[in-house]
Amino acid sequence: MTQLARRLLRPLVLSVRAFYLRVDIVRLSLTNRSSHQSVTEPEGPVVSLTTHSKRLKTVHLTIESIARGHQRPSRLILWLDNPSQFADLPIQLKRLQARGLEVKLSDKNYGPHEKYYPYLLSRESDNQTSANRPLVTADDDILYPRRWLRDLLAAYRKAPDLVQCYRARVVNLTESALAPYSTWELCRSDQPSFLHCALGVSGVIYPPRLQDLIKLAGDSFEQSCPRADDLWLHVQAVRNGFQIRQLSPNPIHFPIVPGTEQQGLQHQNLHNQGNDEQARKTYGVADINRLWSAANSSSSSASS
Repeated sequence: MTQLARRLLRPLVLSVRAFYLRVDIVRLSLTNRSSHQSVTEPEGPVVSLTTHSKRLKTVHLTIESIARGHQRPSRLILWLDNPSQFADLPIQLKRLQARGLEVKLSDKNYGPHEKYYPYLLSRESDNQTSANRPLVTADDDILYPRRWLRDLLAAYRKAPDLVQCYRARVVNLTESALAPYSTWELCRSDQPSFLHCALGVSGVIYPPRLQDLIKLAGDSFEQSCPRADDLWLHVQAVRNGFQIRQLSPNPIHFPIVPGTEQQGLQHQNLHNQGNDEQARKTYGVADINRLWSAANSSSSSASS
């Protein structure tokens, strides 16, 4: 197909995708109104996410997309940090609570880290069986496909010592430091590497042992990278010897719930170099040395 043909077909393709997305949202909304099926099942991993502000009115669509999957979580937890919102939940979330969704109040606003950190603080006292389960983080504005959790869990079971994800960036290095985040290209490999930085938007699965170590690292992310949970979780994996693997050679970004395309955090972190400042405060000399070792090892393997 020529470049001109692709350009002419693009509006049609986008229109068809938008139509099917609207149909999917109608189905999820109807499911929320009528379903009595549990959103959990015993053998799944834990899924944790958070939401804020206006997305409280649409996060039920994301949760319903997770609950319809071929694999359901053993626990599905939504974290809030606003007591008034917690006390006055939308009816859509109350319906989900009746089907097994746990809505919990965080002790403070941890920003994007809220999707995992309050869970790590609470998991042992909250539910002992959760301590031995992998944790999957999700974003509150994504519609996940039916295979989403099943494929993450299958990948974890094959390689339980890896962090695994659907979408990652490859850390770029200069001679003595990290290169600007804008130069970290999307990953095009399904091989594990310390250089791969998992992006939480499409979902990431974390082994239980790494969860323990992230908890032990505490909340110093509030000083170093309060708006960049991906960087903090990556550096914790690197420091503790957990490589990161993208499930396929192609990075995947699942559909966004229409009307939630607020790019404030992404714009600040990527386009305004917010991630560069946070990365400088997060990655130490030992971290960069380990990443350089991974880069040299990758280069040696490629040349041989």
